Amino acid sequence: MRVYLPLQPPALQNETSDSHYRYREFLPSNELESYVACYWTLDANVSERNHLHRIIPDGCVDIIFDLNASSSTNAAFAVGLMTTYETINLTVNQSLFGIRFFSDTARRLIRYPVSELMSYHVFLEEIWGSEGKFIAEEVTSANNRSEMIERVETLLIRLLLQNESNSDQLLQSSMKYMYASQGTISVRMLSEKLGYSERKVRRTFQKELGISPKELLDILRFQYMLREMKKGVPSRLTDLALNYGFYDQPHFNRNFKRFYGLTPGQVFT
Repeated sequence: MRVYLPLQPPALQNETSDSHYRYREFLPSNELESYVACYWTLDANVSERNHLHRIIPDGCVDIIFDLNASSSTNAAFAVGLMTTYETINLTVNQSLFGIRFFSDTARRLIRYPVSELMSYHVFLEEIWGSEGKFIAEEVTSANNRSEMIERVETLLIRLLLQNESNSDQLLQSSMKYMYASQGTISVRMLSEKLGYSERKVRRTFQKELGISPKELLDILRFQYMLREMKKGVPSRLTDLALNYGFYDQPHFNRNFKRFYGLTPGQVFT
């Protein structure tokens, strides 16, 4: 059973209803659900007007394929963990296909610590060599989205069989507690449950993910709040704020805007 399903703005702000800007998500097969949060597509036609595309931190790592790229060499790249929101003004037509990986299990497929991807764009060939170019060609030459997903799943399952090494065990154990608490556990309590010092836990996260456990906890808490709000905003946001460890609603609003760039009222109207 999936305990964490991150959200991105197009799924929250009814932007998928725009025929010139369409974002969709697709769940992976059962074999890959521990590694892949979703596959996603973004198609934007800017012939009539530009589109503002908003991306928010979700605790995941993405491999993105530019289906309009002139060659497979620069068609695919990886993006590491984000710690703040970003807005992109789309001024040219876009057609993208993405694979969103859970950060704690991504190393099994990417073969490198997620911290190695902290540069904004790391081309797939730099990670996987000639195999990266082959995967880019397989995806960009597919006839439709269903065929893309089918090809990607075949390739990812093959990578799993080839690479038996897992992410750091301390990282994986830490993430189980983080998910279970919906991001509300403190780093001190986390280290006590794990039986390691806070320093050891922080060093593991920096080495494996490139961010601190506190940063990731804040992102997970934010994402869990988003999903609860998507189900239906409580009559009092103060109650939601208290449930997630905020001492008052202004504190909650500041945290929300830090990760989203908008206030809760601007998103959930």
